[in-house]
Amino acid sequence: MTDILMPALSPTMEEGVLTKWHVKAGDVVKAGDVIAEIETDKATMEVEAVDEGEITDILVAEGTEGVKVNTPIARLKDEGGATAPAPKADAPKAEAAAEAPKAEAPKAAPAPVAAPAAAKTADGGRLFASPLARRLAAQNGVDLSSIKGTGPHGRIVRRDVDAAGKGGAKPAQASASGSAAASGIASRPVQSLAQMGIPDGSYDLVPLDGMKKAIARRMVDAIQQVPHFPLFIDVEIDALLAARAKVNALLEKSGVKVSVNDFVIKAAAMALKAVPEANASY
Repeated sequence: MTDILMPALSPTMEEGVLTKWHVKAGDVVKAGDVIAEIETDKATMEVEAVDEGEITDILVAEGTEGVKVNTPIARLKDEGGATAPAPKADAPKAEAAAEAPKAEAPKAAPAPVAAPAAAKTADGGRLFASPLARRLAAQNGVDLSSIKGTGPHGRIVRRDVDAAGKGGAKPAQASASGSAAASGIASRPVQSLAQMGIPDGSYDLVPLDGMKKAIARRMVDAIQQVPHFPLFIDVEIDALLAARAKVNALLEKSGVKVSVNDFVIKAAAMALKAVPEANASY
């Protein structure tokens, strides 16, 4: 019996989300068959079977978050672990004894190995690479985000990884998830929505996927650790000023005037209504 482990899809990956199983207990798989999909903070990757055999147990359910690398996620009964057939009645005892060790020594199967994953698109699309290319990339610490596949349909193959290694492709950078704590910067206490004056029922709670979690971490790291400086640009707002003059003329008797900031706030409010995904906070 062989444990199928949660693979490390990149040199910096520590955990991931097991989003989908393509097999169930009792299914027979061959090397190269897609058995599951795993989501990281960079992409959604397919996990392929390394050995042939029967899936006996699913240890981690679909949708489970925070699955640590090298955690057993399923069990495989490979050919070496199958029960040996009973010897024939007329077979010598010595021959039966010789076959016994074969059943007691299951073939050691390596843990599933996948190449480093990196999202080339903002939608977290899958990154396709051959099993050999993934294994070579993992062994050499090559980040597949620096490689353009030349195989069928853009699939990354061995020659692409070899070329990247000769060209000095950089490995994935170390994760910055703990950088804020290492910098000694105190975190601001988290306020509840009620404390911020946001009433119940006026918002929707949307769980973050792996990519959005990574984006949030990187933005916090950037604002806490990267030096900031102001930028100024000139904007032509002749049409806005003309509209403001007309509105103020209509409001002259009421003693109320609108400012340029009022127009900017109005434009921002209209934009947030048009794109509600941007009207979010963490």
